[in-house]
Amino acid sequence: MKNLFKYIALILFFAGLLSCEDIFEPIDENRLSPDYVGSDPESAEGILLHAYTGLISHNYFTVAATDDAVNNNLGDEYSRMATGQLSSQYNPAQRWNKYSEIFYINKFIDIVERDSVRWHLNDTVNLLFKERLLGEALALRGIYHFYILQAHAGIGTSGQLLGIPYYEKFLTIDDEFNIPRLSFEATITKIIADLDNAITLLPMDYSDDEVDVLPKHQGYNFGQYVIVNGSQYALRVSGKIARAVKARVELFAASPSYLNGAGHYEKAANIAAELINMVGGVSGLNPNGVEWYLTDANLRGDENLWRSTIEGSGSSWLEEANYPPSLNGSGNINPSHNLVSAFPMANGFPATEANGYDPQNPYDNRDPRLEAFILCNGGSLYSGTNIITGQGGGIDRVDSISEISSRTGYYLKKLLKYNDVRINDDGTVVASRHLDVYLRYTELFLILAEAANEIGGPDYTVEGLSARDIIAAIRERAGITQPDEYLATITSKELMRTLIQNERRLELCFEGHRFWDLRRWGLSLNESASGYFHDGSQYVEIPVVETRDYPVYAKYLPIPNSEILKFSALEQNQGW
Repeated sequence: MKNLFKYIALILFFAGLLSCEDIFEPIDENRLSPDYVGSDPESAEGILLHAYTGLISHNYFTVAATDDAVNNNLGDEYSRMATGQLSSQYNPAQRWNKYSEIFYINKFIDIVERDSVRWHLNDTVNLLFKERLLGEALALRGIYHFYILQAHAGIGTSGQLLGIPYYEKFLTIDDEFNIPRLSFEATITKIIADLDNAITLLPMDYSDDEVDVLPKHQGYNFGQYVIVNGSQYALRVSGKIARAVKARVELFAASPSYLNGAGHYEKAANIAAELINMVGGVSGLNPNGVEWYLTDANLRGDENLWRSTIEGSGSSWLEEANYPPSLNGSGNINPSHNLVSAFPMANGFPATEANGYDPQNPYDNRDPRLEAFILCNGGSLYSGTNIITGQGGGIDRVDSISEISSRTGYYLKKLLKYNDVRINDDGTVVASRHLDVYLRYTELFLILAEAANEIGGPDYTVEGLSARDIIAAIRERAGITQPDEYLATITSKELMRTLIQNERRLELCFEGHRFWDLRRWGLSLNESASGYFHDGSQYVEIPVVETRDYPVYAKYLPIPNSEILKFSALEQNQGW
């Protein structure tokens, strides 16, 4: 990390800056000097915008490190990690490199606080720009520290629950890099402080409608306010987004592997309830939120609280990676039978034989989300396709000699734009547009459900909302025919906890949450991924398609060993 910091310090965070002695001399390539970048508004803002490029979205490939899927590429880094290769030298899930984004942000904050940039000729508009841009930077600094904390918090060799180093200023090569990790709680406090400070500076939403925005614009000419906080900035961090991230951070802090409550469930619940009530409570749950990724209209819809821009020309990389081989894809992610078994029956009861589940007709009368998210034997992606993963399925079958066929009897369907994308036999493609999603409203509903239940059980209400209300609404939206009947059997905090954990597993599957949820809940990481296929006469389970071989201390991931060797003040997590 020290070399990285030195590199960042020397180049002062913008491309092409030379590190030689004549750095400030004009050169043929017309590269920019530090003084210019620190005074030109577009160049200075570019430092902030760079930080947006490192945001973490739905990293579906991490699912191969869990019990929910395997990768048919046996050299996949997450598969290697899950099958015994995880170490402080090899950790594909490490996020220590996100400190580079934090130093970009701190450099920008330094520029703003020095007041060396004139953002607009009008004094009022200039002040509004300064406030909003500083708010964005503070929010992003909190977000990036949270990314690192999520990956590297843990019980240190001293036996204390530790967080991470927190950097609040831009460091030069002469500054001290060898600083210790804060306690876990102190790190959370720092993250929340950055988010809170951001909230005081940011508009709740970016909008051109005077009725939609908070009274913060009062005292300003609304036309001036819209120049700074209008809809043209709708994908930037807003006050609403900063609040939603706070709810996510507070739930993480409250989780059993960390502070196990300590008042953080209450904070998470209150923040989430406030935001959910802004969209109308449970009635505001987006009806298209189950398949939010499927159409361009849904991509732009209200389900995505925070997202990236939508690709202009489109692509097909996600489909090429995950379509079955018979449709000219690589079939990378193969959902496990473990995950398939977690989907209930159509009436909401668990998929057991006592509740009508038939092992020889395993996909009949099931939760509609199963068909929406996972391509099962005999299923289709689009009209004219019929994917057979059992006997007679050719290249798609489980026991095919092809290296790209399913290993479990299932292929990925969620996230794919299968209504639009075709991969032709000659290698040409019909592409479609995708986007990265950083935070969905459904996650916010699930945060409130989990926190409210942990505070007071299934019927405990926060601003009129209970876990039971939320889970009922989510399951009703999913198409479960009798959501209230099964919910009536959920009479304790423990039963509701299990149900909420399962709903997160289903609703957020393949969006990068399962890997982190198992760790924060302290649940087993070593449930082997299983499969299910038709052998020509009957369905047969494959109990172990791929083992999971994590050490007992792996719920806390390591600090990279290279950093431990360089910095004596850093304390490693136990076991690594």
